[in-house]
Amino acid sequence: ASLSPECSDLKREYDACFNKWYSEKFLKGDVTEGCVEIFQKYKTCVMRAIQEKQIDKLIADARKDDPFKT
Repeated sequence: ASLSPECSDLKREYDACFNKWYSEKFLKGDVTEGCVEIFQKYKTCVMRAIQEKQIDKLIADARKDDPFKT
């Protein structure tokens, strides 16, 4: 499942792509990017859901608190 039901199919598609890329390429030394297009689609969907649910405001407020000061 994803943050939003509208993103769930994209998440499943990305997860399948990533798992295939990771096992068939990355673990064999091929570090070229994979699944970029589907990741961008999924990210866009999640970012839209974050804004619709107004989670972006919570994130911004949390970043203002800066609990991990260096």
